[in-house]
Amino acid sequence: MSHKLRHLVVLGLFFLGTLIAAPAVKAQDFTFTAIPDQNTARLQERFGKIADYLSSQLGIPVKYIPVKSYSASVAAFKNNQVQMAWFGGLSGVQARQAVPDSVAIAQGEEDQHFRSYIIAHTSTGLSFGESLPAAMAGKTFTFGSKGSTSGRLMPEYFLRRHFAKAPREAFARVGFSGDHSKTIALVQSGSYQVGAVNFKVWEKEVQEGKIDPTKIQVIWRSPEYPDYNWTIRGDVEKTYGQGFIEKVREALVGMSDPALLASFPRSRFIPADNSLYQPIVDTGLEVGILRR
Repeated sequence: MSHKLRHLVVLGLFFLGTLIAAPAVKAQDFTFTAIPDQNTARLQERFGKIADYLSSQLGIPVKYIPVKSYSASVAAFKNNQVQMAWFGGLSGVQARQAVPDSVAIAQGEEDQHFRSYIIAHTSTGLSFGESLPAAMAGKTFTFGSKGSTSGRLMPEYFLRRHFAKAPREAFARVGFSGDHSKTIALVQSGSYQVGAVNFKVWEKEVQEGKIDPTKIQVIWRSPEYPDYNWTIRGDVEKTYGQGFIEKVREALVGMSDPALLASFPRSRFIPADNSLYQPIVDTGLEVGILRR
């Protein structure tokens, strides 16, 4: 064997060995986030378990990435820092408007019939009624996040319709707590006299013994509207393969572990699509939160 040929053989064996020894290329992580509608520690525990479940169902690494605000969840989705998110009705609409071809793929069964509660400190003398009490006017009032469907958009819509004026004109002071748990805490402490809250968070905190009925109570329940949803970017199949969106939908709809579902809390997930949230689009346009 010539010196040149021997050199080529050795070089070829070297590169072959390098290829054999090289680790397998890691599949690209699939990431998701969620609107921070409750305290951060609770969200991390809840969605860390969902990430583990999705990893097992999809066969790829799935990671939950926390965000600090509703607007940050929409921005992360828009910038492709996450490929999917558990949004509220309004934030889901905003995200889908920002990312063409993105789709709502699943919702909780309860999300078809969502409600907002108006809650009040007992010192106000306000009590439960079928219509919003006129005596609310002039009190201090807190919404949840500015981007919340159940904590801002829908309550503002109903308040505007009832009082025929903007909330800042109807109340002595208007604030935004940031999330539903904080709204409850602020009204229960008396920092605000009245507030708007997601009915599921209220009911969960009642079950957990965090509500003191001598200090705070529900004074009104809104009509039903569509709310929370899992929304996925329309371009994910370029990275994860054809049929991936349907595979994710099936994993969510197939979630049956009572502990996972209870953390939302939802009884089960069902298929969803963008058309279900047209009432949110219409309301957002009317209130002025959304633009055409």
